[in-house]
Amino acid sequence: MTVHFIGAGPGAADLLTLRGRDLLAKCPVCLYAGSIVPTEMLAHCPPDARLVDTAPLTLDLIEQEYIRAHKAGQDVARLHSGDLSVYSAVAEQVRRLDRNDIPWTMTPGVPAFAAAASVLGRELTVPEVAQSVVLTRVSGRASAMPEREKLAAFGATGATLAIHLAIHVLDQIVADLTPFYGADCPVAIVARATWPDQLVLRGTLGDIGAKLAENPIERTALVLVGRALGMHDFRESALYNADYHRRFRS
Repeated sequence: MTVHFIGAGPGAADLLTLRGRDLLAKCPVCLYAGSIVPTEMLAHCPPDARLVDTAPLTLDLIEQEYIRAHKAGQDVARLHSGDLSVYSAVAEQVRRLDRNDIPWTMTPGVPAFAAAASVLGRELTVPEVAQSVVLTRVSGRASAMPEREKLAAFGATGATLAIHLAIHVLDQIVADLTPFYGADCPVAIVARATWPDQLVLRGTLGDIGAKLAENPIERTALVLVGRALGMHDFRESALYNADYHRRFRS
């Protein structure tokens, strides 16, 4: 048997990849994060599949589910929200699977920052304004941030910042980043991107705090900060310029 980790995407059920859908359809066991994965995706599972909501489970109990399926020779589909490459807690599960000699695979999903950018209708990199996107978070109960990975350090670069799991400390974000970006720097908060009840707040570092106070958001939100979010007058990329010679254009 094999445990198949699947990125379920940001929320909309039809943003599941075709590979993820096909894996769900063939696995007799499905573990899913019920608090942040839409139940509509479970319709792809076999009618008699064992469905386990991992939201109330500890890591030890999740490991026991893997061992149980392994002994029964049953493939497992493990649905995680967003993409597996960031903030997914997959690494600690894989480590335990390796200890138990249980094989596994990883299937990527649409990440939250990409979904948020689509909701905003924005490219996060703009020529000569910002050519880097930093995916980061702040220290929390689950784990602390490494000392060198503080917001101020990233803010000094001027890159577009996609700040996860930090809506509860928006005041700290504003205080840390205003010296680098300025109070007029565009900010967007996208909560539950692509879900039916998604919410978008647009503002600046100077006024986003007041806008959040008027529209409280407690979780499942991404904070985007950077000049690229508000640029309209910028130099076009040379990629499609008539004078830019490339192998695919004579």
